Amino acid sequence: MKKLFFLFSLIFIISCSNVAVTGRNQLMLVEESQLIVSSEEQYKSFLKEYPPLDNRNSKLVKEVGKNISIAVEQYFKDENQEGILQGYNWEFNLVDGKDINAWCMPGGKVAFYTGILPITKDELGIAVVMGHEIAHAVARHGSERLSHQMIVETGANLLNYSLSNMGGSISSDIALQAYGVGTNLGILSYSRKHELEADRLGIIFMAMAGYDPREAIEFWKRMAMSSEGGENEFFSTHPSNNHRIEDIEKYLPEAMKYYNK
Repeated sequence: MKKLFFLFSLIFIISCSNVAVTGRNQLMLVEESQLIVSSEEQYKSFLKEYPPLDNRNSKLVKEVGKNISIAVEQYFKDENQEGILQGYNWEFNLVDGKDINAWCMPGGKVAFYTGILPITKDELGIAVVMGHEIAHAVARHGSERLSHQMIVETGANLLNYSLSNMGGSISSDIALQAYGVGTNLGILSYSRKHELEADRLGIIFMAMAGYDPREAIEFWKRMAMSSEGGENEFFSTHPSNNHRIEDIEKYLPEAMKYYNK
């Protein structure tokens, strides 16, 4: 048992990384490259079920996505952390779905559902969501959630066996849970720490792309109002809190420096 505990502790120590900007240590038991390969496959499968739209709104989603992805690349270049985006091949699509939802897979595969457009309203609102979702991906929150889920499901005594039998690929259901895709897979919610990091990074990214980060406050007010009328798919994976807007207000001075450059 002591040997097992030592092995588990060793895996924990060597599998930690740091989140950009915040510097928070995070547990990583799954290679990001594995998730990127898996996300490519899952994204293709998703688009077969939900064919991408080609209209004015889809063009707007693609335009905002392109602008923010350029800003993200510049951000990590400035921080000498370009390796974080290794393997990224950006793709932005709008699909027909009533869910109030959007997500970004590791590797830069993004989907917006038409159900979220009444809340985003315009390109500024889309930029808030785009920055937030891309922030989750580049901060590797999906990998972190998956790592914690592996520990919960397998237990310390089975962890080594689980890792040695991954076979270089991630199962569809587990991968989709890590990305926050779908409604019937026992989705793993982002933690409060993840949400704070995505809010902070997200408004920096949108500001660098030329979108006013102050719009984030108005967007989250609209999102909160939408959740009062019933189920909101976005909040099932992105838990909100009463202090979210206050937290964003604290981050705004930092983001405004990028916006005013």
